[in-house]
Amino acid sequence: MQPIGSLERAVGVVLLVGASGAFANDAPAGASAAFSGVDIKLPAPRRSGAISLEEAIARRRSTREFSSRMPADDQLGQLLWAAQGVTDTTHGLRAAPSAGALYPLELYLARADGVYHYEPGAHGLRRVDTHDERAAMGRAAFGQSAVLQAPILLAVVGIVSRTRAKYGGRAERYVTLEAGHAAQNILLEATALGLAAVPVGAFDDDGLRSALGLASDATPLYVLPVGFGVP
Repeated sequence: MQPIGSLERAVGVVLLVGASGAFANDAPAGASAAFSGVDIKLPAPRRSGAISLEEAIARRRSTREFSSRMPADDQLGQLLWAAQGVTDTTHGLRAAPSAGALYPLELYLARADGVYHYEPGAHGLRRVDTHDERAAMGRAAFGQSAVLQAPILLAVVGIVSRTRAKYGGRAERYVTLEAGHAAQNILLEATALGLAAVPVGAFDDDGLRSALGLASDATPLYVLPVGFGVP
């Protein structure tokens, strides 16, 4: 995996983090509201699996060769829930820790029938593009075979301004760390589900932003090709 480039827009005064820590799951004063409209309602996530966390950690490997077999919707739902799913409905807290519970990450899923945005509150997918953008994402990733082959591409995108309002110049660091938390959850969940995955950080930001139709203030941080590995 190539290093992730710096987020150049992080500016401002450094603010001190409270005693609870930057990534404590504090009650989210400005947490995102649930979206009411989704195109695909995902199956409810399971809270237990066939293997232990320790076994998933031991088995996890980066896989770059994929078959054309498509993961089922319940598997996709588990991956997305593991990264940003709501785990506390009272306070809207999510599966991955977030500085100040501000949740600056957005998840996108690209497959043959289009590009979807994950809506954590509804645990569903909202279609944002009806075209297959995987080839464009592969070009943005400099033709990496894993990105071109995988039936599913998950993109982790950061909105630094959400975190900057509270943490100033530390926002860049916190958002990048948070992307790592979410990506590792995806990789471990993929392992637990018997799927193959690999984290990709080498890509042209503007090319990926264009493929996903992102706004200028959205920074692509990770692409994770996911599918069934080739035996």
